Amino acid sequence: MPEVIHLSSVAGSPLLDSAGDRLGRVQDLVVRLDQGQGLPPVTGLKARIGGREMFVPIDRVARLGPDTVQTSTTKLNLAQFERQPGELLLRTDLLDRSVINVATARLVKAREVEIVRDGEAWRVAGIDPTLRPRLWRFLPRRFRGHDTEHKQFISWRDIEPFLAHVPTSRLKLATRRLLRLHPAQLADLVEAASHAEGEEILEAVGEDKELEADVFEELDDEHQVEFLRERSDTEAADVLSRMAPDDAADLLLELDQDRRLPILNLLPPATQRKIRSLLGHNPSTAGGLMNPDFVAVGPDATVAQALERVRASELGTQQISIVCVVDEEGRLLGAPSLVELIRSDPSRPVATVSEAGVPTITAEADLPEVARVMSDYNLIAMPVLDGDGVLVGIIAVDDVLEQLIPEEWRRRAGAARD
Repeated sequence: MPEVIHLSSVAGSPLLDSAGDRLGRVQDLVVRLDQGQGLPPVTGLKARIGGREMFVPIDRVARLGPDTVQTSTTKLNLAQFERQPGELLLRTDLLDRSVINVATARLVKAREVEIVRDGEAWRVAGIDPTLRPRLWRFLPRRFRGHDTEHKQFISWRDIEPFLAHVPTSRLKLATRRLLRLHPAQLADLVEAASHAEGEEILEAVGEDKELEADVFEELDDEHQVEFLRERSDTEAADVLSRMAPDDAADLLLELDQDRRLPILNLLPPATQRKIRSLLGHNPSTAGGLMNPDFVAVGPDATVAQALERVRASELGTQQISIVCVVDEEGRLLGAPSLVELIRSDPSRPVATVSEAGVPTITAEADLPEVARVMSDYNLIAMPVLDGDGVLVGIIAVDDVLEQLIPEEWRRRAGAARD
C-alpha cells in the first residue's frame, strides 16, 4: 500500500527540525498544477516561523505528517513565502471549496485532500467530498488519529478545481476536461454554481465559441440573462449569432428592452432576418417555436444528392432528421425522413420517397395542436408552413417538450450539486 497522508493532518501541525526542536507551524501545502494532466506534485510548505511566513522546499522535508512535519536539517536558509505562477495552496485554495467532478458532471466540495507518496515525490491523489472529514477536523488534533476511511474518494484525474480566486493568471479551468461533458451537463453545472464559478465555467468553454453557444441554449432564462447582463452588446451579439435562431430569438426577448435592438442590429444580416421573422410570431405558436433553418432539395434531386446535402449541413440532429422537398416557390412537396432516405435506392428521385400526406402544421397553430400532431404521427421534427403552403421552418420535438414540461420538473439551481 502506498503511503498516504491527508491535508487536515498536516496543515496546522508543528514544524520541527531534524533534532526535534520546534521551528514553527505548517500553514499550508504548496502544489504545482502546470504539469499536464498528471497528479500535482507537492513542491513545499508554507510555514509560520518566527512570526514570518516562510517557504520550506519539499526536498528539505524528511517527514511529512501525520500531525508533525520534520525537516532534514537543523539549519534552514529559508526565503519569505511568495506564491509562484502555477502554484495552488491546498488549504487556502481547495479545501472546503467546490470542484467539478467531471466523471459525474456534478459540483462537490473538497472536504479532505488525500496525498500519496510516489517514489521520492508527494502528489495529490484526490479528494473526499463527504462531511465525515470535516466533522473529524472539529476534534482536537490529539484525538483525531488518522482517518483513512474514504468511501467516496474521487481521483484528482476526475476533478477540475475552480481557480479564479487563485491570484495567478496562469491557472485556469482546463477546457480539455470540460469537453468530456455534454452542453446540457455544463449548463447544469453553471446553474448549480455560484455566479463567480458559473462565469469561470463559461470563460473556459468560451475558448470554443460553438460550445459556449450550445451551453447558453441549454441554460434556463434566468441564467441566460444573468450571464449576458455583464457582457457588452458586441459580446452578447457574438453569443446569439452562434445559437439556433429560435433560441436566440427567445433569449433576445428576455433581455432588457433597451438592449434588444442594439444587439439585434449587431447580428449578421442573415441571422437578423431569421430572428426578426421569428419575433413576428407568438412565442407559443408553431411559428414562434420553429427553427427557420432546414435541409431542402428540389423535386428532381436524387436520394444520393439529398444525403449529400445532409452530410454537408452543419445543422443539429433534429433539423436534419427530415429533408424537405420544395418546388421553385418554396411550397412543400414532401419531407422524407433520414431513415427513409438511407433505406432507399440512391438513384431514386427524392420526391417519390416520402409517403403521401406528410404531416405539417401552420405557423399560427398553438402549442396543444403542435403537440397533438407530433404525438399522433410519432414525429421528432415537422415542417411548418405559412398560409400559402410555403415552408418557413422546422419544429423539433425538443422545442415542444421544453414548453410542455411542468415548471417543477425543470432543472433547478443546485440540481447538479452534491
